[in-house]
Amino acid sequence: MSGAPDQDECRAELGALIASGIFAKAPSLALVLEYICSKYFEGQANQIKEYSIAVEALGRPPSFDPKQDSIVRVEALRLRKRLKQYYENEGANRLTRIVIPSGQYVPMFLKNGRSAAGGEARDADSDLGRDHAADEEAALESTLAPIRERALASAPPIVVPPALVPPRRRVGVRLALLLSLSVMAVALIAGGVWFFRLRLAGKAVSVAKTTSAAQGAEPDEIRILCGSSTARHVDRAGNIWSGDRFFRGGSVFDTPNHTIFRTPDPELFRHKREGDFSYDIPLKPGVYELHLYFAETIFGEDNGAGGGESSRVFKILINGKVAMWTFDPLSDAGGSNTADERVFKDLSPAKDNMLHVQFAGLVNGAPFLNALEVVPGIPGKMRPVRIVARPRSYTDQKGVAWGADRYFTNGFAVPRSDPVTNTADPEMFKSERFGNFKYSIPATDGRYKVTLRFAETWFGAGRPGGGGDGSRTFDVYCNGLALLRNFDVFHAAGGPQRAVEKTFRRITPNAQGKIELSFVPVTNYACVNAIEVVDDSN
Repeated sequence: MSGAPDQDECRAELGALIASGIFAKAPSLALVLEYICSKYFEGQANQIKEYSIAVEALGRPPSFDPKQDSIVRVEALRLRKRLKQYYENEGANRLTRIVIPSGQYVPMFLKNGRSAAGGEARDADSDLGRDHAADEEAALESTLAPIRERALASAPPIVVPPALVPPRRRVGVRLALLLSLSVMAVALIAGGVWFFRLRLAGKAVSVAKTTSAAQGAEPDEIRILCGSSTARHVDRAGNIWSGDRFFRGGSVFDTPNHTIFRTPDPELFRHKREGDFSYDIPLKPGVYELHLYFAETIFGEDNGAGGGESSRVFKILINGKVAMWTFDPLSDAGGSNTADERVFKDLSPAKDNMLHVQFAGLVNGAPFLNALEVVPGIPGKMRPVRIVARPRSYTDQKGVAWGADRYFTNGFAVPRSDPVTNTADPEMFKSERFGNFKYSIPATDGRYKVTLRFAETWFGAGRPGGGGDGSRTFDVYCNGLALLRNFDVFHAAGGPQRAVEKTFRRITPNAQGKIELSFVPVTNYACVNAIEVVDDSN
């Protein structure tokens, strides 16, 4: 027998291996093998790294440090040993064999026409390499096995990342994996049930009754891309998002072809968890703020299912209490394919040190969620929202952080290079948004102080636009009510290149939990440099 096995043979071998029962008492090995083979089949062998295996296959947090935690190396050594035993015994007559060469994690699929002694030893490992691996395994096992066994004995169920199952896998392989892993978990964790329910549906992968365990202390800020297998995503503000974890139930869908409006970070909306599902997020004691992100890409104008408002309605519960009875993401966003964010303040973990967020269907389409964010809160208040019309975050002279431009619809952001006076923070005015545009800033119930900062950098003597008073006038509305009429930045500031700010008190969000600021041109374009929204309850 010559030549390498084709991919169908490789997939079939993986399915047979999983179904053979050799991992019945070592489900973590099945997870590692499943993950690295999936990446191999998807042409992403270069992404099979120690860090990605730990986070995406074994459920370690994004803060995982290979220098401090040897779990991947230990599991890889155990996996090599288990594969060797299998192909020397019950799998000796298999047409294809799977090999994990010593010192790496990318799998090899070999024709099994050679003897067991001549195949793996000479094609994948040298005798010296095997002896070295055995010595290393023995040393690691003697040191870490007691620790690992104690941890597994007391650990709650472990998350099974949905990305472990590639979308185009054969149904037979999926069913084999389903049955095998169900048996594995019963043997490993008393009362812990691992249940895979997978189906082909475009790019959907359904995972039901899966749970996740807290892997050590979680950071104070938790950001999750729901339904995503991405190990790490950094948004424009520099925040780090992990792939999906801490979930129970639901199905996973990709939405890669949709243009998502009103966000500079469309990656937050490229995946979603859908169905009746929940998130159980481990937190330290304290007060937190929860942000939920949605974008309706199924119902509404220009979407496949058509319809509009009321096409999908569901309720959201937090720690068992209803936070929203009838949430319609399309209506809340004001349209389909539009980023929507809901904020909940003054939250604390339940008695089990978890924040429980549940989604339950009411009308038509199932509930869904694109992303979830938990950050430290301020008792009784929403965290301030500060925006500069720049592509990156900014820290002012007082050390206060301002986020990059976001929540906007329409308009155009441009840099401004000349210095602005009458301010302690001239860098804040190095960019502006101009045009006919709107900001929809999410907020919780309460009253807020809204401050708008401007500088006229286009019109005036010596400026590119010439003119002066009256060259630019515009209106500013908040939730439909006028804050400024015929506002002239040049006139209000007393000339060009001078900062001016306008503050408005006791502003309340609209019914959709938004502070909508509309900038409407009267003469030439409207403009703004920075926006600040802070609590005004006192």
